[in-house]
Amino acid sequence: MSGEITVKADVLAEQMTAIFRAWGMAEDAIGKCVEIMLEADLMGIDSHGVTMLPTYEQLFKDGRLEMNPEVKVVKETPVMAMIDGGGSLGHYPSSIAMDLAIEKAKKVGMAAVTVRHSNHYGAAGVYALRAARHGLIGISTSSVWNPAIVPTRAAEPMFGTNPFAFAAPTRKNRPFLLDMATSTVAIGKLKLAWLAGKTLPEGWALTPEGKPELSAELAMATRLMTPLGGSGTMSSHKGYGMAAMVEILSTMLAGATYAPLRNRPEGHYDIGHFFFALDPHAFRDETDFEDELDAMIDRLHNARPVDPAEPVLVPGDPEFDRRAKRERDGIPIAGPMVEMLAGIAERAGAPFTLARLAA
Repeated sequence: MSGEITVKADVLAEQMTAIFRAWGMAEDAIGKCVEIMLEADLMGIDSHGVTMLPTYEQLFKDGRLEMNPEVKVVKETPVMAMIDGGGSLGHYPSSIAMDLAIEKAKKVGMAAVTVRHSNHYGAAGVYALRAARHGLIGISTSSVWNPAIVPTRAAEPMFGTNPFAFAAPTRKNRPFLLDMATSTVAIGKLKLAWLAGKTLPEGWALTPEGKPELSAELAMATRLMTPLGGSGTMSSHKGYGMAAMVEILSTMLAGATYAPLRNRPEGHYDIGHFFFALDPHAFRDETDFEDELDAMIDRLHNARPVDPAEPVLVPGDPEFDRRAKRERDGIPIAGPMVEMLAGIAERAGAPFTLARLAA
């Protein structure tokens, strides 16, 4: 069971469902969690899909995940809502929150919904893209479990890798989709490098002495990440500022807990999320917005490239290309990850439905 396997989306969904069900997760929560995780895997955001299951298993064992959460709206107006996630895996209340923001925005033009008392919610772009699929501009941000980003000039982490995603609808082209961590790379990229036995590029992570960390294994242990930019000379203060912005929206606005204050030995995490949906037709007539965005995307695609073999991409292009390929050919899973999934299924008492592919 040492080689990479390729799995069709429905088969991978079946495996994740079996594990969550064995953990006792509520069926509605299972459906929403699997949907979001599978979308991340299809889009090639491999660090935020099925590879998160080992982490979720540990949270489950530690009693930090509520399997039958009471997700509830605690404050609401026509243009906003605050949701308590009940200590659940973040995909569940986040899916509810984005859908609520979309519903409200369609009625009144724009809406913001926050979530507190939550957990890791997967890939930020999946939620923003959902709004774009409904003809709306979507924004999604989240705080993260533990501090990892070391601010410019600091010697200790103060923010999580705090993701930000923005999506906008088009008529002709695929939606515009920007999905990014505010660190130079997401922590999940360290895990993927570790699983693949690769050395880290300089500028991704730091040693406790503030030097570049090149060992993926050590970087996974220390979790000292550079802000977007990588170093002060490369304008890492901008990534640091963006991480702070995301923290403000996801934590202070949502009533969640700021990352350095979240390190407690037991109990649920209190991660926060922010979702925003905006109807461009509240500002522009008919399809003016979509047509002009299409024109911009066309112009970007036609920009003269440095290398004709590598045309200019628009944010979202890699994800949509990978999604088309993986829907057709399947989702690749590295050998070490397959072994981890087998162990998780065995410990949960769930069937290992990938066994026939991993033999």
